[in-house]
Amino acid sequence: MTGAARAAMAKGFDLWANPSSPHREGRRARAALEEARRAIAAAHGWLGETILTSGASESLGIALGRTTAPRRLMTAVEHDAALRAGGDAGVVPVGSDGLVDLAALDALLAAGPALVCVQWANSETGVRQPLKAIADCVHAAGGWLLVDAAQMPASTELAEIADMVALSAHKRGGPPGVGALLVRDLALLHPSGGQERGYRPGTENLPGVLAYAAALAEPEPDHGALRAKLDDAIRRSGGEVVAEGAPRHAAIGSYRLRGSAAAAQLILLDSAGFAVSAGSACSSGSMKPSHVLAAMGWSAEAGREVIRVSFGRPTTEAEVDAFIAAWRGMAKQMRRGA
Repeated sequence: MTGAARAAMAKGFDLWANPSSPHREGRRARAALEEARRAIAAAHGWLGETILTSGASESLGIALGRTTAPRRLMTAVEHDAALRAGGDAGVVPVGSDGLVDLAALDALLAAGPALVCVQWANSETGVRQPLKAIADCVHAAGGWLLVDAAQMPASTELAEIADMVALSAHKRGGPPGVGALLVRDLALLHPSGGQERGYRPGTENLPGVLAYAAALAEPEPDHGALRAKLDDAIRRSGGEVVAEGAPRHAAIGSYRLRGSAAAAQLILLDSAGFAVSAGSACSSGSMKPSHVLAAMGWSAEAGREVIRVSFGRPTTEAEVDAFIAAWRGMAKQMRRGA
């Protein structure tokens, strides 16, 4: 969590009262909450509604579970949270590069308007979808675009093309357990009653929301050069870079060490002091085969040899160099044991 976010959270604890209470302390809390809500919306250039949530998973659950759209579609490489919330949603295939098959999307939309859920940057591979082209397809068919932007820095680009956006604070230097759902028109959702204008029950997390807004005000680092350095080193050392030819998030890399189980790689890298995962962090504990890699045409066996590496805000070049050395040492050790 960033320093500014920590300070804002501490202020929130000092200020805390139920923002729905009519007394003076409650009104003060409400004023602070609404100021932070406006800051979160402004960071995304958003002029519609901002529903405060516990994170992107809940935001996706609200958007997909309570949509008024007649149908739902989602890509085959969506986050587990979207898959759970999407239920019987139609599936849009992707190519071997992880990018949405636009012709297939057009064909599915020919059956009628739908809410289409797309993860802007994939949480496992980092592959970035062509949102503008996808939005054009969706809107031309009279549909609506839901963007899972949890992995991406705040961007005003979404205000022009998305109808709903799921966001997460802890991906942006804020605390866990806070997020937002940006909604262009509340008519897209069935209300549930309670707080947040009746669209999300539960007392708002004032300290967390203040911290989220403060984190968004801090500049995001550009990890592109570091990720490129790691890609090159792993490639030169006999590893494989997943979706290498596709546009990818600068802070997410996915790598295969052929013949070496991801679980064994994680243990060796963890012992060297590096925290990596296999697949999305939200599902990697199960060590189940990645549905993302399967959708890209990978076999279950090959998918079990892939690890995910991500950079945090403070990641340095020296730390990347140390990881490269640890990865090469791990690769040599595992090849000797093969």
